[in-house]
Amino acid sequence: MTRHSIPANLAALSSIRQLVTQACQEAGLSEAASYRLTLAVDEIATNIITHGYQEHGATGDIAITIERTDHHLTVILEDTGVAYDPREQGMPTADDLDKPLSDREIGGLGVFLALQGVDRFDYQRRNAVNRNTLEVDLP
Repeated sequence: MTRHSIPANLAALSSIRQLVTQACQEAGLSEAASYRLTLAVDEIATNIITHGYQEHGATGDIAITIERTDHHLTVILEDTGVAYDPREQGMPTADDLDKPLSDREIGGLGVFLALQGVDRFDYQRRNAVNRNTLEVDLP
């Protein structure tokens, strides 16, 4: 298990991507599975930074924990920003996905795609801490 604390700003996203990419390589994930997990973590981290901190004039950190078992690779993102459960964002429907971009509601697509790319996702808020857990099955 590795744990890192990174400032919650958009410049830190590349560091977060590097940590996840390295963990995926070490776990033996395929390139496609690695891409999906990295994309999902990137999307959730971006939401934490923009919606949890920046939109409210707040600053803070994102704690990243990466755990590997014989069967799973898990990435946990924790922050003390505003409570935000990504699952509560209006997810696009099949009809929404067929509409031209100009006719779609703004937001939600990135989270939708992120959550589709992992095997399990969970969000919890405890003691003023948001905890987003993303997990993929190992080959």
